[in-house]
Amino acid sequence: MSIDTWLRRTAHATLLLTCGVLTAAVDNARAASDAPARQHAIAMHGTPAEPAGFTHFRFVNPEAPKGGRVTLGVSGSYDSLNPLIVRGQAAAGVREFVVESLLARGYDEPFSLYGLLAESIEVPDDRSAITFHLNPKAAFSDGKPVTAEDVLFSYELLRERGRPNYRTYYKKVAKAEQLGERSVRFAFSPEDPAPATGAADASAGAAKFDREMPLIMGLMPVLAKHQFDAESFERTSLEPFISSGPYTFGRIDRGRSISYSRNPNYWGKDLPVNRGRFNFDEVRYDYYRDASVMIEEFKTGQIDIRPEEDPARWAEGYKVPALGEGRIVKREMDVAVPAGMTGLAFNTRREIFKDQRVRRALNLLFDFEFINRSLYFGLFKRTASYFERSMLSAIGRPADARETALLAAFPDAVAPAVMAGTHKPPQSDGSGQNRDNWRLAFALLKEAGYEQRAGKLVNAATGKPLTFEILANSTAHPRLLASFTGDLARLGITASVRVVDSAQYQARLTGYDYDMIQTTWPSSLSPGNEQLFRWSRRAAATEGTYNFAGVESEAADRMIAAMLSAKTAEAFVSAVRALDRVLISGDYVIPLFHVPKQWIAHWRHMRVPAVTPISGYNLDIWWIEGEK
Repeated sequence: MSIDTWLRRTAHATLLLTCGVLTAAVDNARAASDAPARQHAIAMHGTPAEPAGFTHFRFVNPEAPKGGRVTLGVSGSYDSLNPLIVRGQAAAGVREFVVESLLARGYDEPFSLYGLLAESIEVPDDRSAITFHLNPKAAFSDGKPVTAEDVLFSYELLRERGRPNYRTYYKKVAKAEQLGERSVRFAFSPEDPAPATGAADASAGAAKFDREMPLIMGLMPVLAKHQFDAESFERTSLEPFISSGPYTFGRIDRGRSISYSRNPNYWGKDLPVNRGRFNFDEVRYDYYRDASVMIEEFKTGQIDIRPEEDPARWAEGYKVPALGEGRIVKREMDVAVPAGMTGLAFNTRREIFKDQRVRRALNLLFDFEFINRSLYFGLFKRTASYFERSMLSAIGRPADARETALLAAFPDAVAPAVMAGTHKPPQSDGSGQNRDNWRLAFALLKEAGYEQRAGKLVNAATGKPLTFEILANSTAHPRLLASFTGDLARLGITASVRVVDSAQYQARLTGYDYDMIQTTWPSSLSPGNEQLFRWSRRAAATEGTYNFAGVESEAADRMIAAMLSAKTAEAFVSAVRALDRVLISGDYVIPLFHVPKQWIAHWRHMRVPAVTPISGYNLDIWWIEGEK
């Protein structure tokens, strides 16, 4: 080879190498520019309320004094310290005070999370992944640092051995990887394509991801790898364990009481999400088998704070000298989170309840006004919406343009009054003589093929009487059910109440072996994947779900899909209200009632900030001031 040829080839190779290096540099720069920026927080929809660099949440007293002991009463017993597994009954307070998550919830927002164990995060626009960067100060109570290995260990342990909700959600993680000592990235599997909604979709063909998954991973409990053994994790145990939270385990008296001691060396005490919180030196839970004993203990000062849900007790049960003297305070706290739906659910899998006219007639025969006045001092409010007491409720709000577009393909799925926002549950004069509604109910039942024979309402074609069973457990309202079944008997309908133990009740719920049950579907301001478990057609055909009513509605499925794919707060709210309208219109339950505000009784030395978060009562922002 001549020297000229060698020089030409060398120059050409150098040029190619240089171009390759420059191309790689450009590609790397482009990738870096496309990488998501680090964030201090994430909101399910919209933007977190608190900016980067905020000092504390607005609903706390950042100057709240530390110290003292707060004692609370709990019904029942406990036999385990692990709230993350199915087995056993976990002690109260472990998850709240001992075990921490990567991110902390902002309790004055629908669903926003802020830095806790993770000081920052990275999330792409399509939410196909999330990267957590751990706070270098994060440490367990034994002083050992919280590492990426602990995060991955916790993820794998909960995915394989945790409660069903952890196993279900974490299966959506396609890849979990460690990016250094303090960084972890979770990449998610794309969702099954959602059914078309009839509207053009600009992102058609693109992979779609569950937009809630980054937040779900942010709430993942982080456990110490050097503390837990995977093989024994699922066993119930009363052995205290190391964790990173603001409290450590104190005195444990199995099934009777448990206390937690504030860790003076808690690594996160000065974080913005913690300032003004976790003010008690000791938090103690005392367990009681008898509710009447528990309230007497409160009256004598053995219990400091008592949330109340029984209207009879709220009206009459606290009349002691300490109340008149101002030493006991009865506080009604505003709350903006949904009350959820408590109702008598029809099992529409049963032939008797497949006809919506029958379900609507039984709704008319429930006399809420009389029951509320005669049994509950008039303190309950009638529930009308599945997202009652919140901005997500469709009651009193006409459908907006987005809802109308979502529901356009299902013209028969929503009743006109529900669409217009004028729907209300049936009402009576409260006298106990619900004659107008009885007439309307009888007309519906006659239209459905029933007639009266010898004082009984029977199917005119088959001669079978209209009779059904209400399955109940110890949490049911016996006097309410007695009043309701008595009214049904006046029209010739036989309804019996069967009370069973908790094990049998759960078994029959799992197999949908009932005609009607009294149940509650709780809700938040950020409903998500759990709605599929409650209302989807797939859930209706699967044992063990919360679709107790057997709802099989394409419209409901489409509204849930729209809710889960919503990228803006406005689109999300419209989709939830559209779902609410579909469920209300289906007459799947006889709605019962809810407490309009949170009722809290407490002794005077217990103090609470002036600003109440939208979630209402939250023990960790209270403090002690003055003498007990």
